[in-house]
Amino acid sequence: MGLIMLIVIGSIAGWLAGLIMKGRGMGFIINALVGIAGAFVGNYLFSLIGFHIDNGLIETIFTATAGAVVLLFIVGLLRKSQ
Repeated sequence: MGLIMLIVIGSIAGWLAGLIMKGRGMGFIINALVGIAGAFVGNYLFSLIGFHIDNGLIETIFTATAGAVVLLFIVGLLRKSQ
């Protein structure tokens, strides 16, 4: 996957995760980074439970969004504890 597609998919996933987590987004750049990291987290978590995600666009966005939601949830927990 090219760098441009990675940024686009990460941005979409981060934006969707911010919507799902009701305002826990942190701006475009951070949301894109969370979305990109979420793709890795989502792939790892889905592989742990035995799901194989194909490399299609929709599957990649879904996986990245799920991972980004997990990351935003963890960040939210860490922010509350401080």
